[in-house]
Amino acid sequence: MSTSTDAERSRETAITVRYWAGARAAAGTAEDVLEATGELTLADVVARVLERHPGEQMARTVGVCSVLLGDQPVRTQDPDAVVVRPGDVVELLPPFAGG
Repeated sequence: MSTSTDAERSRETAITVRYWAGARAAAGTAEDVLEATGELTLADVVARVLERHPGEQMARTVGVCSVLLGDQPVRTQDPDAVVVRPGDVVELLPPFAGG
Protein backbone atom coordinates (compact mmCIF):
# COMPACT_ATOMS: atom_id res chain seq x y z
CA MET A 1 0.00 0.00 0.00
CA SER A 2 1.40 3.38 -1.04
CA THR A 3 1.61 6.19 1.46
CA SER A 4 2.13 8.91 -1.18
CA THR A 5 -0.51 11.58 -1.39
CA ASP A 6 -1.94 12.68 -4.73
CA ALA A 7 0.07 15.91 -4.43
CA GLU A 8 3.31 13.99 -3.84
CA ARG A 9 2.63 11.70 -6.82
CA SER A 10 1.84 14.74 -8.96
CA ARG A 11 5.17 16.34 -8.02
CA GLU A 12 6.98 13.14 -9.04
CA THR A 13 5.53 13.37 -12.57
CA ALA A 14 5.87 17.12 -12.86
CA ILE A 15 8.37 19.94 -12.69
CA THR A 16 7.77 22.66 -10.12
CA VAL A 17 8.70 26.20 -11.11
CA ARG A 18 8.96 28.65 -8.22
CA TYR A 19 8.90 32.40 -8.77
CA TRP A 20 10.58 34.93 -6.50
CA ALA A 21 10.05 38.70 -6.08
CA GLY A 22 9.37 40.36 -9.46
CA ALA A 23 8.95 37.00 -11.17
CA ARG A 24 6.19 36.14 -8.70
CA ALA A 25 4.53 39.49 -9.39
CA ALA A 26 4.77 38.99 -13.17
CA ALA A 27 3.43 35.42 -12.99
CA GLY A 28 0.72 36.27 -10.47
CA THR A 29 1.54 33.12 -8.53
CA ALA A 30 4.32 31.74 -6.33
CA GLU A 31 4.73 28.55 -8.36
CA ASP A 32 3.53 26.47 -11.26
CA VAL A 33 3.50 22.71 -11.58
CA LEU A 34 4.24 21.62 -15.14
CA GLU A 35 3.31 18.09 -16.16
CA ALA A 36 6.28 16.19 -17.56
CA THR A 37 6.34 12.56 -18.63
CA GLY A 38 10.09 12.67 -19.18
CA GLU A 39 13.10 14.93 -19.27
CA LEU A 40 12.87 18.46 -20.63
CA THR A 41 15.52 21.05 -21.25
CA LEU A 42 15.56 24.25 -19.25
CA ALA A 43 14.70 26.04 -22.51
CA ASP A 44 11.56 23.85 -22.76
CA VAL A 45 10.60 24.72 -19.18
CA VAL A 46 11.05 28.44 -19.83
CA ALA A 47 8.97 28.17 -23.01
CA ARG A 48 6.17 26.52 -21.02
CA VAL A 49 6.38 29.24 -18.37
CA LEU A 50 6.04 31.92 -21.06
CA GLU A 51 3.10 30.08 -22.65
CA ARG A 52 1.40 29.92 -19.27
CA HIS A 53 2.15 33.58 -18.48
CA PRO A 54 2.21 35.44 -21.81
CA GLY A 55 3.16 39.06 -21.95
CA GLU A 56 6.11 41.34 -22.24
CA GLN A 57 6.57 41.81 -18.47
CA MET A 58 6.99 38.07 -17.82
CA ALA A 59 9.29 37.63 -20.82
CA ARG A 60 11.49 40.54 -19.67
CA THR A 61 11.53 39.28 -16.09
CA VAL A 62 12.43 35.71 -17.01
CA GLY A 63 15.14 37.03 -19.30
CA VAL A 64 17.05 38.59 -16.39
CA CYS A 65 16.44 35.86 -13.80
CA SER A 66 19.08 33.74 -12.17
CA VAL A 67 18.02 30.10 -12.24
CA LEU A 68 18.44 27.39 -9.65
CA LEU A 69 17.82 23.76 -10.53
CA GLY A 70 17.25 22.17 -7.16
CA ASP A 71 19.82 24.02 -5.08
CA GLN A 72 22.37 24.32 -7.90
CA PRO A 73 22.81 27.59 -9.82
CA VAL A 74 22.59 27.16 -13.58
CA ARG A 75 24.72 30.29 -14.17
CA THR A 76 25.73 30.67 -17.82
CA GLN A 77 24.95 27.14 -18.95
CA ASP A 78 23.13 26.78 -22.27
CA PRO A 79 19.41 26.32 -21.42
CA ASP A 80 19.17 23.82 -24.30
CA ALA A 81 21.80 21.66 -22.56
CA VAL A 82 20.41 21.78 -18.99
CA VAL A 83 18.28 18.69 -18.30
CA VAL A 84 15.24 19.07 -16.04
CA ARG A 85 13.59 15.86 -14.83
CA PRO A 86 10.16 15.17 -13.37
CA GLY A 87 10.36 15.84 -9.65
CA ASP A 88 12.87 18.67 -10.11
CA VAL A 89 12.32 22.22 -8.86
CA VAL A 90 13.34 25.20 -10.98
CA GLU A 91 13.56 28.54 -9.19
CA LEU A 92 13.49 31.85 -11.06
CA LEU A 93 15.14 34.66 -9.11
CA PRO A 94 15.17 38.14 -10.61
CA PRO A 95 17.86 40.59 -9.53
CA PHE A 96 17.09 42.00 -6.10
CA ALA A 97 17.42 45.68 -5.29
CA GLY A 98 18.74 46.81 -1.95
CA GLY A 99 20.51 44.46 0.33
